[in-house]
Amino acid sequence: MVITAIEKGQFVIYTAYALIGIGTFLLGRMLVQEQESRAASENLSDLRNRKASDRLVAITRPFFTQYVVPIIRGKPFWESRRKIAKRKLIAAGLKDELNPDEFIAFKLFLIVFFPVIFALLKATDFLDLDVIYILASGVIGWFYPNFWVSSKIKTRQKQIIRAMPFIVDLLALSTEAGLDFIGAIGKVVEKAVQSPLVEEFSQMLKEIKVGASRQDALREMAARIDMTEVNSFVAILISADQMGASIGKILRQQSDQIRVDRIVRAEKAGAEAASKIILPLVLFVVPSVFLMIGAPFLLEYINAK
Repeated sequence: MVITAIEKGQFVIYTAYALIGIGTFLLGRMLVQEQESRAASENLSDLRNRKASDRLVAITRPFFTQYVVPIIRGKPFWESRRKIAKRKLIAAGLKDELNPDEFIAFKLFLIVFFPVIFALLKATDFLDLDVIYILASGVIGWFYPNFWVSSKIKTRQKQIIRAMPFIVDLLALSTEAGLDFIGAIGKVVEKAVQSPLVEEFSQMLKEIKVGASRQDALREMAARIDMTEVNSFVAILISADQMGASIGKILRQQSDQIRVDRIVRAEKAGAEAASKIILPLVLFVVPSVFLMIGAPFLLEYINAK
């Protein structure tokens, strides 16, 4: 079989095209791998720098963010849980620590992590647990993040309630001194001691600066905090703003009302404490008193016999 010069030239050209294509593919692949490696390195560095108020989150974050988050990211199945997690994380002040996908991934990771840890402790004779308890620890792992976030929400809400009278007083004084409502909030953010409520006011100012209306920013703040007291406070402010009423007078009335509510809550907690102490008093204190009083007579009666 004789190969003509034209066929030889075509063969050389096709071979050159193939080599160019292979070289382009390898070069592109190298660049992509380098970019992925750089992105992974930056992501790992970002994970190390992000704060974590829970020690377990800090320890396990590199694992569940790299191996579990990609599995659930963008999946419609998790959309409803994603919305619930987002609302809870915002209310707990944890939006800078975890996003909804990471929160769900954290729960899924702990389902495996807890049994593995307990199995290792059993294998090394640190704990003597039945297999059923080791497997049941996975259920604890699923619900542990919920308990953690709920405790954060309660703590944050208590801090907000404690700070509200003082913050509202500052707002009232600032508006009565001639500042508008936004200027008064700016002064409070600048001068007041840092607290979750001050952080929320700061976030509200940022939203207003980027174009949100004052009413929308107040509603968003109320939604983030998710408390009845703050919802009522925001609703009154929005109504006063719409009707053109004096904000300073409204704030002064709200400050007095918040203090009255706090006194009522303290009295209610005191009344509940009195009823709660009855059971341990009957079970432990009263028998101890009877024992201290009756023991000498009982011993004297036994010795006399």
